[in-house]
Amino acid sequence: MAVYAVGDVQGCFDELLRLLGLINFDFQTDQLWLAGDLVNRGPKSAEVLRFAMAHKSSVKVVLGNHDLHLLATAAGVNEHHHYMDTMASVLEAEDSEQLLTWLRHQPLFHHDKSLGFSMVHAGLPPQWSLKKVRKRAREVEAVLQGDNWRDFFKHMYGNNPDEWSKKLKGWDRLRFITNCFTRLRYCHEDGRLALKFKGEPKDKPTGQVPWFDMPDRATGREKIVFGHWSTLGTGRYGNVFSLDSGAVWGEQLTAVRIDQPPYEWFTIEADPIGLPYAKNK
Repeated sequence: MAVYAVGDVQGCFDELLRLLGLINFDFQTDQLWLAGDLVNRGPKSAEVLRFAMAHKSSVKVVLGNHDLHLLATAAGVNEHHHYMDTMASVLEAEDSEQLLTWLRHQPLFHHDKSLGFSMVHAGLPPQWSLKKVRKRAREVEAVLQGDNWRDFFKHMYGNNPDEWSKKLKGWDRLRFITNCFTRLRYCHEDGRLALKFKGEPKDKPTGQVPWFDMPDRATGREKIVFGHWSTLGTGRYGNVFSLDSGAVWGEQLTAVRIDQPPYEWFTIEADPIGLPYAKNK
C-alpha cells in the first residue's frame, strides 16, 4: 500500500485528478491524505468534497481554515466573507446539507501509529505532546459534530488568546485550539501564537519562529505533514513536510509519498483558468 499526502486543494479538482493520475493512485490499495483546505477560492469545491466522500475508505482528511470558513458561512456567520470566496458550488448544491454534514464530521488532526506519521492543516504549539494534541483536537471536534455546532462559529474568529494555558475555558479555549490546527505559521520566541504575518521565514518579524522550529517543541520527534503555508512552499524541515505549493494561485499541486523512505515528491502544474485573481494573492 502506498500512502500519499497532498497539500491544499482548495477546489482545484481537475488538478487533483491529474496528480492522482501522475502517481498512478490505486483506490483499492493506496491511501490519500488531504491536509485541509479542500474548498474555497478554486472553482470546484463541491466536486472535491464529493470525491472525498465517495472514497472515504481510501481518503483521510483534516479540516483547514477554509473548510471552517465554509461551515461558518453555512451557519450564518457572514461578516468575515471575502471577495475571493467561491463557496456557492457547495452552498447552492442540491446535496449541500450532506456535504456540509460530512465536512463538519472530519477531524482536525490525524495520526497513524503504524505509519509513524501525523497530519495537520497548519501547525502545533510547542507545549503540546502528541497525546495532548489528539486530546485538544477532540475537544473542538466534539463541538463541530454536536447539535449546537452553529454557535461555535459565532465565536471562532479572532487572534486571542495567544498563549496556551490548561486553565483556558469555553470559547477562548476552543478558539486557541482551532487557531493552532488551522491558522498557525509562526510562534513568538516565548511560545505565544503569532498569527498575523503570513510570509516566508526570510521576511519574518524579529522574535518570531516557524512553529516547527520552536526549541523543545514537544512533538519534535514526530513526523508531520502540513499545508496552509504557500509562501513557505514545499519541502522537508527536519521531521515535518510542508505541502502547500499554491495550486489555487495557478502554481502547483504537490504530493509526497510517506509510507516508505526515501520520501518521494510529485508535482503537477496548476491551471489558472477560472481564477482571475490567481496572480494577485
